[in-house]
Amino acid sequence: MGLFKKINFSIIFNLLGMLLIMNGLFMFAAYLMELYYDQGLSLNLFLAAFTTVLAGSFLYFKTKSGSKKIANREGYLVVGIGWILLTGTGTFPYLFSSFNLSDAILEKNNFSFINLFFESASGYTTTGSTILNDIEILPHSLLFWRSLTHWIGGMGIIVLTIAILPFLGIGGMQLFIAEAPGITADKLHPRITDTAKRLWLIYIFLTFVQTLFLKLAGMNWFDAINHAMSTLSTGGFSTKNASIAFWNDTPLIQYIIILFMFLAGANFILNYFLLKFQFKKIIADEEFRYYAGIVVVATIVVSFCIYQFSDPLLSSINHESDIFKTGGQMNYTVEASIRHALFSIVSVITTTGFVSADFSIWTPFVSVVFFALMFLGGSAGSTAGGVKVVRHIVLIKNGWTEFKRMMHPNAIIPVVLNNKAVSQKIVYQVLAFFMIYMLIFIFGSIIMSFLIKDVVASDKSLISALTVTATSLGNIGPAFGHFSPVLNFSALTDVGKLFSAFLMILGRLELFTILILLTPTFWRK
Repeated sequence: MGLFKKINFSIIFNLLGMLLIMNGLFMFAAYLMELYYDQGLSLNLFLAAFTTVLAGSFLYFKTKSGSKKIANREGYLVVGIGWILLTGTGTFPYLFSSFNLSDAILEKNNFSFINLFFESASGYTTTGSTILNDIEILPHSLLFWRSLTHWIGGMGIIVLTIAILPFLGIGGMQLFIAEAPGITADKLHPRITDTAKRLWLIYIFLTFVQTLFLKLAGMNWFDAINHAMSTLSTGGFSTKNASIAFWNDTPLIQYIIILFMFLAGANFILNYFLLKFQFKKIIADEEFRYYAGIVVVATIVVSFCIYQFSDPLLSSINHESDIFKTGGQMNYTVEASIRHALFSIVSVITTTGFVSADFSIWTPFVSVVFFALMFLGGSAGSTAGGVKVVRHIVLIKNGWTEFKRMMHPNAIIPVVLNNKAVSQKIVYQVLAFFMIYMLIFIFGSIIMSFLIKDVVASDKSLISALTVTATSLGNIGPAFGHFSPVLNFSALTDVGKLFSAFLMILGRLELFTILILLTPTFWRK
């Protein structure tokens, strides 16, 4: 009990209340969308938003007079519990609307709470996996809410909270450390609140620009807004059953999405430099050079493979779905081979999860390439999930440095990144992260193989278990086997969906923020 007395529960509940209030205010945006399209859900969405704001207001005002002191322990609790609360309340628009949806929509998509919790977790964590069997029959307001959960979770609603904390007399560095992705918390300004504000301004600006580009390229305004939010957050929810393959006859739309997926997968500090035309700083960044180089090399390899084997590939397209049927054999052109390879590679590396083609049928070699890319991730400080490119760089450099140390045992040879020595503390953190990440993947795959054994054919069970675990932990979206890019996750058991949702939140918060709450060390004095 001594430790509990030392934890400042007042500030924890105060900040959780604030998070719920902001989440409810975002729900009012879906309510406004419903008022515009008038599809019979206005009261339901209003009640969902009002209930969330009311619950948040109760917590916030009940604890408003408490201590404003927040330490690391409180920061981890706010972020960990906060993300679970956001996911839970994020189901409200779906749940409240289910009372007024047609039987056809309910039966087709099965709006059970566990299904909706999975969908909500996939939204906020920007994973993009879905249990919905027919997306296009959903009302516009719910489609908008799906994309909005991506957009909220992409930059992080807690980063948004940090931007307004000074008005409440609360420091935000502990929250930023607990939620910000990457091995370092890069800042645009010495004050963390100003960093949070600038990150969100860049995020909003890029979303607006992409929306405009997509509209000019041929999308309607609704689709353009939704796909811009899903792209900049590296989420992957689409308004179409076929995802971006719906626009396969409009290559310009796909190239625009490729560009903004790539930008979203880069460190947002570099996007700030891009907007200021400071290109030398972008090129000088070692992580960016590796990130761009991997995309280029992988695209060359994969586009060559699918161009060489496109005729038999297209004739053997997954028969379990009619989304990508071509009407017979045909060959990819050089341009189409490059475009679909580039689109799929950027989508997986940035953990966006949009689909322009079923890459799971592009020969076993290409499937192995994409499986490997699932463990890459975007850049640190981006909205992308996964391990992150910079961690791989540090791992490789540390391994190479070990050879030098063996030859010169008395020499002090540091790991160098961007012409600066990386502290041994950071190297240890990267090694620990990668080891824990792989252990979770291995044990997660074992658990998932047991959970899906009754719903997946035996010849697909191994690849399905491995890739569902990898895609959930890395916040990627599509998997292989029974959960390929042209299918969905509705076949997962309820326990499998909850376990997958747990992996999504664990991956989104970069493991430690959640795992530390489960350790005895955290709860000791």
